[in-house]
Amino acid sequence: MPGETTICRELFCKDPRPVFYPDDSPMAYQHTQKAPLCLVLYALAGTFLVVAWIVSNELYLVWLFLPTALLILVLAASFHHLTVADQGDGLLIRFGPLPLFRRRVKYDDIESVEVGQTTWLDGWGIHLSVRSGWVWNLWGWDCVILRLRKGTLHIGTDDAEALARFVKGKIRPFVTE
Repeated sequence: MPGETTICRELFCKDPRPVFYPDDSPMAYQHTQKAPLCLVLYALAGTFLVVAWIVSNELYLVWLFLPTALLILVLAASFHHLTVADQGDGLLIRFGPLPLFRRRVKYDDIESVEVGQTTWLDGWGIHLSVRSGWVWNLWGWDCVILRLRKGTLHIGTDDAEALARFVKGKIRPFVTE
């Protein structure tokens, strides 16, 4: 709807879909993107567990496949979804549900915001981009590019327009033109 922004009143809503409130309400953004990439990791971990069971009479192979399967399970649980949420004075970016990877960016450290796209070279996950800055991406090509005082951050999201609009509204008091 025109004149409305994707926002949520709580940091972590039970419903991962964005909630819509009028522009004049107290703003707090929260959006969770899910991706099927974790299903591939779960399948790979399951395959490694089956192989470890099949070769159970070869102890060194069990010690190879079993820890690898457990590591892949932990990674799959860590990259099941990506949540971007307002925390008052900053933006929290968190993979989950196992919260091993998170980053917090203060609004006063953000110099500019724009909607962009990652390339296949940028890929998915957490890493330095081949173009510039860090990439935090779960799935897809759409992203929000935050130009920070110290570097650049590309946040992959399926809600890029609303996230960029929200962050621009939060940094506007700090930006001098």
